[in-house]
Amino acid sequence: MWVSHSMGKRRCVSATENKPSSGCCGVKKPKLCPPTVCSVQPSATNNCLPPEDKTVGPGALTPLSRPSRTTSSREQFVVTAEMGCYCFDVLYCHLHGFPQPRLPRFTNDPYPLFVTWKSGRDKRLRGCIGTFSAMNLHSGLREYTLTSALKDSRFPPLTREELPKLSCSVSLLTNFEDVVDFLDWEVGVHGIRIEFLNEKGIKRTATYLPEVAKEQEWDQIQTIDSLLRKGGFKSAITNEFRKSIKLTRYRSEKVTISYTEYMASRQAAQQNSTMHAPPLYTHYS
Repeated sequence: MWVSHSMGKRRCVSATENKPSSGCCGVKKPKLCPPTVCSVQPSATNNCLPPEDKTVGPGALTPLSRPSRTTSSREQFVVTAEMGCYCFDVLYCHLHGFPQPRLPRFTNDPYPLFVTWKSGRDKRLRGCIGTFSAMNLHSGLREYTLTSALKDSRFPPLTREELPKLSCSVSLLTNFEDVVDFLDWEVGVHGIRIEFLNEKGIKRTATYLPEVAKEQEWDQIQTIDSLLRKGGFKSAITNEFRKSIKLTRYRSEKVTISYTEYMASRQAAQQNSTMHAPPLYTHYS
């Protein structure tokens, strides 16, 4: 994967490059640095609705959620609704004690990724963890499906009783650019990842996915300050300190599907033999 720098230079990020972790997700209408916003983890993991499209055909999902992106519209989507279905497959099989599903047919190229689970009509966050290390999508989505669903320290693990209320979002991160000016990014377009030294001189990191600041109705300063608090900075935040942070902006492709869409897609796929789907067990119906 190619990662851009602000001066037009790009560097190649391999699937094994270890990029430190930081949080990604916000919740509805919090004060700055709410306690339920994703927190930094010491490992290479990170704590983080499209209109319906009735597309059908070989390998298609019915109904199919249209991916959203903050990358160039000239490019083809990499993220697909089948990725969200695969995450549901993995979680469903795990919670019911079944063998893990067969490998999917979508691309296995490496990308940094996040998996987010939300519950209910109010889309209450139930888990959001991902990685800035580029991972092959088959193993990466399988790993972070379960990590975000079961090991997000802010929430109890998801249960099988919650499945019908869930929606799953898959975000693939692209177009990383290191910038000099901490305001050189656009709300609703870029996700941002910051690095800074805390009061003890320890390097900390934090991130928000591209949609977070817009959903919270934050401006750039509010977003930066929330990230600093989320990363553990407790002192007064001055403009001079904001200028000292290292900021990387990035974009993403995102798809969200509900459990209802997932079930309809899997049942249609089995009936039409249009998808490399796992068997529909008797308790699906």
